[in-house]
Amino acid sequence: MTATIHPGLSGPPGPGICSGDTVLLADVGNSQIKLARLADPGLAGSHGLPGLSHRQNLDSHHFHPENLERWLLAAAPGRAVVIVASVSEAAATRLEAVVAEISATRHRPLRQRRIGHADLPLVVSLPAPERVGIDRLAGAAAAALVKPPAAPAIVVDCGTAATVDLVAADGRFLGGGILPGPALMFRALADGTSKLPAIAALGQDMPPPMPGRSTEEAIAAGVGFGIRGAVARLVAEAAAALGPGAVTVLTGGWRAAVRDALPGAIEVPDLVLGGIALAAPRACSR
Repeated sequence: MTATIHPGLSGPPGPGICSGDTVLLADVGNSQIKLARLADPGLAGSHGLPGLSHRQNLDSHHFHPENLERWLLAAAPGRAVVIVASVSEAAATRLEAVVAEISATRHRPLRQRRIGHADLPLVVSLPAPERVGIDRLAGAAAAALVKPPAAPAIVVDCGTAATVDLVAADGRFLGGGILPGPALMFRALADGTSKLPAIAALGQDMPPPMPGRSTEEAIAAGVGFGIRGAVARLVAEAAAALGPGAVTVLTGGWRAAVRDALPGAIEVPDLVLGGIALAAPRACSR
């Protein structure tokens, strides 16, 4: 089965897309909830994507409702619609429950829409598009705007899991590869052994140089250089599959750890939020 592309949704959302409501975006991941407001019409973002403002991150598992309420008041003091894309059902359910409670108890007109693959301006050339992570599809929809029109793209998202996805020159999503991110690798070593310690994730840091002179440094070097090598190899395989001219689009929280392993990559920090914004016209019409 192939997802349907929606005519007229190939560019950034325009004015009046949600009946005058302020459009708020929520990228609900396994570690963080990334929030943003869709900027007012005429304020374009970078790389041809919709403009964003009022960026805020919350912990997916332990966010405080007061922090969400403060953000909502700052981002949209009046009518608003929250467009939610989620790969964590528990976190999204809690987020939506808190938003609904704020709307009811504070008498605030807040609507919510959970998006799926059919809301994105993207053709998904896979047998079961509904089973693909919405974050991967949103990133691909955004990358289709970021890339040169006649070029295919490789989308590298450095999140809880690392994903390397292929976008054809005509914008179709072709699938890709998924591997654990550094935090999951660190946790697996700590949980699966009796003596290896838990250490902090890489964040935006490069791995320590070889040789690691302590157990912690050895783990950080092994995971850090391992993930760099794995991502670089997946990108090479994707480029071979796509043919000449493929560009790489890089996003995600620990992207700095692989940046210099992907020379020439186009770096877009909020690629997935940009893709979620592209789903707003369809989501608000239902």
